[in-house]
Amino acid sequence: MKRYRTIPILGILLLLFAPPIYCQHIQTKPILSLEEIWKVAEANNRQLKLADLHLQQSRLEVLEAKDLLLPELLIGGDAKLNTKFLIYDNGLFSAPQDVPVKAYGYGLGYVLNFNLFSGGKDRRNVVIKKEEEIRKQYEVDLQRHSVKYNVAAAYFDLYKFLHFHDFLDAEIDTEKKQLALIESLHKNGTVLKSDVLRAAVKLSQLELSLSDIEKKVEIVKQRLNILMGRESEDEFTINYQEIVKPATTVATDYSDFIDIALNQSPEYKMVNSDIKWSELNIQQIKANLLPKISLFSNYNYTYPQISFYPYSNDLWGFGQTGIKVQFSIDNLYKSKHSITRAQVVSNEAKEKAEMKKDEISLLVKEAYLQQLQALESVETAVKNIAKNTETVRVIRSSYLNQESLLTDLLEAENTLLEARFNLTTAQTNVRLTNIRLLAIIGIL
Repeated sequence: MKRYRTIPILGILLLLFAPPIYCQHIQTKPILSLEEIWKVAEANNRQLKLADLHLQQSRLEVLEAKDLLLPELLIGGDAKLNTKFLIYDNGLFSAPQDVPVKAYGYGLGYVLNFNLFSGGKDRRNVVIKKEEEIRKQYEVDLQRHSVKYNVAAAYFDLYKFLHFHDFLDAEIDTEKKQLALIESLHKNGTVLKSDVLRAAVKLSQLELSLSDIEKKVEIVKQRLNILMGRESEDEFTINYQEIVKPATTVATDYSDFIDIALNQSPEYKMVNSDIKWSELNIQQIKANLLPKISLFSNYNYTYPQISFYPYSNDLWGFGQTGIKVQFSIDNLYKSKHSITRAQVVSNEAKEKAEMKKDEISLLVKEAYLQQLQALESVETAVKNIAKNTETVRVIRSSYLNQESLLTDLLEAENTLLEARFNLTTAQTNVRLTNIRLLAIIGIL
């Protein structure tokens, strides 16, 4: 008897724990907002990681340039075997004098060299490397804006396709009911067989479109996963039921956006950085025309002493400390063309900056007008939906009363469905064009 009483108890426990288990199952797909996807992409996107590695490399190059400012210090030694030390007092073909020296020798010492002045090349090299680091940072910012815009484009594609899926799903349900009604009317002899065929063909087309949308949803999800640096098959979803609202703009006039772009755009900062780099390069080449001054010091212990007379088989030490001045005469004529070429490169960088300014102005104008067009498209789409909804209602009623053709009804339904598609597309375009504008001016 006790064994049978445990069965209801186990059943009750399973019922109590079943809802949490079910909830855990249905919550396996995380719901991600656009801002959350941006955060994941900024942390894990492979393009951004690569750009960050380039930036780290540039920072290390600055440290390497600073290391060159430190004095050079060499410590070395040697061990060798000596031949006979022959001195030809009366010429090469006379009998030589054999000076007795050890058959082996060794030495130990250091060499110190410290650059005092070289036209400022070493310190200027540090400044050049810092400018290159700054440019790399602009490249990282530009890449980040590009990734965020690509994420937004894919996100709103997914948003649209999920809405299209719902629209088509609802339209298919409606068409199935309408087809059943038309088949019933056909059996009663009210409508022709051609109407049944037309309704069936439309239903098939809708189902084919639904299948196509489902495939596009999978492709866009995979694209978003790749942009987020995740596995391409990782599951997630978005809250597409929320209506896309236009973002708050930082400016309202085209000229204001231009001012922001010329101060914040990474692309424009990059070309200005190229100008600074080219000017520093000119100074670097001109520095070759200046003398180089350095402090040097060396000291060596050598055995045996065979460098100066009188020679000795004893250990001896000798060193020098002083200032060395070098001036390259050949640079007076060799640097002429190098300086001219560097000036041409600088002029080229300035022209590119002006071209980039015009290009950014055009891009800002284009994105600004696209945003205004998207806002107008939303208003038009809302009006079209209201008008087409009423048209479908009237034609459906007249069709059932045998006052209009089925082709008119199907065309009106297709127009209404297209209007719903257009509204969703226009709503996403408003936000996407705003994001594109922010990316262009450099504050996304």
